[in-house]
Amino acid sequence: MESSTETVLVTGASSGIGAAVARRFARGGARLVLVARRRDRLEALAAEMGVPVHLVELDVRERDAVEAAVAALPEPFRAVTVLVNNAGLALGQGPAHEASLDDWDAMVDTNVKGLLHVTHALLPGMVARRRGHVMNLGSVAGTYPYPGGHVYCATKAFVHQFSLALRSDLLGTDVRVTCVEPGMVQTDFSTVRFGGDEARAAKVYQGADPMLPEDIAEAVAWCAAMPARVNVNTVELMATRQAFAPYAVHRS
Repeated sequence: MESSTETVLVTGASSGIGAAVARRFARGGARLVLVARRRDRLEALAAEMGVPVHLVELDVRERDAVEAAVAALPEPFRAVTVLVNNAGLALGQGPAHEASLDDWDAMVDTNVKGLLHVTHALLPGMVARRRGHVMNLGSVAGTYPYPGGHVYCATKAFVHQFSLALRSDLLGTDVRVTCVEPGMVQTDFSTVRFGGDEARAAKVYQGADPMLPEDIAEAVAWCAAMPARVNVNTVELMATRQAFAPYAVHRS
C-alpha cells in the first residue's frame, strides 16, 4: 500500500470510515478516486490531500451511472488497484413486522446492489492486469444478528459470503479479496439510522469507548500492505468494551 503506484477507489468517501480510509491511503502516496453523493464534502476532503485525486459524485445504487463513471475515469486513475466498497447504511431499528419496506429496499439497494455494481464495473480490469484488491466493508452484524437488525444484518451477511465467493472465483488471477467487519465505530452511522436524531444516536456510543474511523482505516491499510502472496480473507474488529454481539457492550 505504501506506494504511489496504487490507485485506490473508495465509495462512501465523504465521511466516516470512507474519509478516514482516503486519508490513510493518501499518506502512503496513492492516487485516489473518491466516490460519494455529496460533492461538497468530497471537495473539502480532496483539499486536504497532497496526492492526485479524482472526484466522482455518484449514487452507487444507480447501475448505469456506476458503469458510466468507471468507463469515464481519466487515464491516470483508470487502472484501479484497490477498491474499497465502503458505501452502506442502516435504517430503523424496530421489529421486522413494523419496519418500513422503503427502508429495507434502501439497505438492499445500497449495501448489496451498490457494492455489486461497483465491483462488477472494476473487476474485469483487475483480472486483466492480474493485479487488484477488493476490500468490502462488512460488519460484525453479519455474524451476530440482533433485535431490530433484520435486513441490515442480512445485507452484511451477504457481503461476507460474497467476499468468500469472489475469492473462490478469482483463484489464479492474483486479485485479492478482503472483508473488513467492524463492530461499534463512532460515525454518523447511527444518526442516519435514526433519521437524524442526534440525541438518540449519541446514546449508542455513550460510555462505550467505541472504535474510531481511523482504527478501521488502519486495518484496511494493513490488509492492502501485506505481500502480494498473502490474502487476508476476513478481519473482525470490535471495541474492547464490545463482545460477540452488537448489543453486548460494557458502558461506564
